[in-house]
Amino acid sequence: MKFHITGREKSELLGEGILTIILLILLNMSLYVILNQLLVSNPDLASGIFLIKTSLDFKYAHIQLWSWGWIFIILMAVVDVIVVYWRLVRRYHQMQLRHIINELHYIADGHFNHRIPFQLKGQMQRVVASVNALVDSTIKAMEDEREIERSKDELITNVSHDIRTPLTSIIGYLGLIEDKQYRSEEDILKYTHTAYLKSKQMKSLVDDLFEYTKVRQTDAPLQIQSLELNAMLEQIGASFELEANKKGMEINTILPDSPVKIEADPEKLARVFNNLITNALKYGSDGKNIYLQLTKVDEKEIEIRISNDGEPIPEKSLRQVFDRFYRVESSRSKETGGTGLGLAIAQSIIELHHGYIYVESNKNLTSFIMRLPIKHDNVVKKS
Repeated sequence: MKFHITGREKSELLGEGILTIILLILLNMSLYVILNQLLVSNPDLASGIFLIKTSLDFKYAHIQLWSWGWIFIILMAVVDVIVVYWRLVRRYHQMQLRHIINELHYIADGHFNHRIPFQLKGQMQRVVASVNALVDSTIKAMEDEREIERSKDELITNVSHDIRTPLTSIIGYLGLIEDKQYRSEEDILKYTHTAYLKSKQMKSLVDDLFEYTKVRQTDAPLQIQSLELNAMLEQIGASFELEANKKGMEINTILPDSPVKIEADPEKLARVFNNLITNALKYGSDGKNIYLQLTKVDEKEIEIRISNDGEPIPEKSLRQVFDRFYRVESSRSKETGGTGLGLAIAQSIIELHHGYIYVESNKNLTSFIMRLPIKHDNVVKKS
């Protein structure tokens, strides 16, 4: 949208121009009178000017090119035009700035979807673009703050719900023992065992919550070391073999022939692999295989896939699996239901290592794919 001044502002510009011209005419006349007086009162100066004038005459045409009065008038006319133009441009820029300020006041009054619509030239357009960019960043910061508040409320709600459920069971079973509502020692053992399991469930939630809040901090400290991923994945795969065999599953490691070393925090990276393999054992238990695959993408980046051939994740859930407390609906059972923080923790740890993680799922395989930089100072760009 092109910038237009109002009729009143046009009148202001016209008035500014007329006033400036009047003042300049008065100034020119004053200077002319002063210079004339100088010439009259100083004969030597008058003689010098006369010699200059005669030297600029055509001797044969007897036409005098210059006279002192015309020289003065032409010079002052040029100066006057420059001054009038400068004054009008300056006032025009002031009007543009006034329109920008009015637009800012309009936005500040609560019209946050409004932006300065007009296009200007030169430096003023840079001002408009900067103001619009500043408003955009401010609105985004406000939205982010509101999202953080909603996120905090959601976190408190989910934690309260997940803690209250086992806590209610613990209080209930211990209450039965407290009120002596049992028939035998076997009942007491049954009640205490159930309370014990619910207590472990609560501890797991608190531990996961603590780990989640810790790794969500962008300045969370990492103990960076040089790791040989081949050996690490083999060791982690071997540690889950017994549990996998109990479920009728097999863990397969697919590793490159040469060792792959990266800079990472071994403890936190092991937490990621443990979470992903635990999820594969829980939710892919109807399958037969879990695959740990390591690939060196190039000299700067590696890829790790943890896959299973169990039931695929529904397409509608793929974008939400990394949301904290999110669990695919079909897995919300007492047997497999966890805290819902495992994948959120894994994602945060991978991001702390300047990498990223995503999921693919089809009828053949469900794969969690991690891209990590070989050097910790590098940042992996999402493809």
